[in-house]
Amino acid sequence: MAKITAAEVNKLRQATGAGMMDCKKALVEAEGDFDKAIEILRKKGQKVAANRADRESTEGAVIAKVNGDATRGVIVSLNCETDFVAKNESFVKLANDLAEMALNHATKEELLKADYNGITVEEKLTEQTGVIGEKIEIGGFETIEAPFVGAYIHAGNKIATVAGLSANVDGAEEAAKSVAMQAAAMNPIALDENGVDQSVIDKEIEIAKDQLRAEGKPEAMLDNIAKGKLKRFFKDNTLVNQDYIKDSKTSVANYVKSVNSDLTITGFRRVALG
Repeated sequence: MAKITAAEVNKLRQATGAGMMDCKKALVEAEGDFDKAIEILRKKGQKVAANRADRESTEGAVIAKVNGDATRGVIVSLNCETDFVAKNESFVKLANDLAEMALNHATKEELLKADYNGITVEEKLTEQTGVIGEKIEIGGFETIEAPFVGAYIHAGNKIATVAGLSANVDGAEEAAKSVAMQAAAMNPIALDENGVDQSVIDKEIEIAKDQLRAEGKPEAMLDNIAKGKLKRFFKDNTLVNQDYIKDSKTSVANYVKSVNSDLTITGFRRVALG
């Protein structure tokens, strides 16, 4: 039997992130062949992944990144099964690595096929499933492009947002981050009224009418009052119309205009766990 040194075990551990005992067992099984040992660990990961395929992966780390010239932003959530794993330093590092890579990829499928230190991202996730013993997968994947993009990650990596502005002007960086923070805190369903799905609007009108009927309001008045309630719904649930969280006397759109009179919000993306 090949004699396995502590240095060899450590080298395999550095390369794969697997535990010391798993690395030693793999090297013993591979008779000291480093590449074969990596393959053994990967196969173990595939078995664990197959066994945990139906598990819920509702914990994890959500990371937002912006490229060098602040014209493209991404959000990637790396999901796992427990909060304990989600807070692990190497897990959070992997989530950050994947978000950084995502800046150069248009879709989650493209990212999964991308190279991560000699293997695909998909293979890396399978490998880490074997190392950690939990289902690990990319959950959310969102991108945005704009003349200026800002990002915000809520404490604990549970919510991340990116927001786009119409121009790169003085104050754009702070404004974009503040808008992204607004989206994280208030969870708007759309940028403005035009982005709200018609089915949602119809449902809100119907709910409003049902409430008014229950209050005994005459049928002839229902449409007008329901429209007023719909306006309130848009104010509460669309980003540009919401009260700005740092100053409730102004809307988010007006806050942005206070930075620069021509500045507008072009879009946002939000990913949250749970």
